Amino acid sequence: MGMKDKFQDQAEQWQQQAKDKMQETRERSQQQRGRQQGEQPEHMPPGGERSRQDRERDDEERFDQDYDV
Repeated sequence: MGMKDKFQDQAEQWQQQAKDKMQETRERSQQQRGRQQGEQPEHMPPGGERSRQDRERDDEERFDQDYDV
């Protein structure tokens, strides 16, 4: 096997591993989102309206979770 083939095979293998990892991460984030949507926040004030601060905090937490690898 030539050197070019050896390195190309390795590059293809790394590429496939990266794709697999991305798919796993995507599936995990979808599962987390599904669980979060089913949960009711504990800090919900009477009347059912959340404060702007609470919404911003939730958005930041979701963003951090989505981009943690």
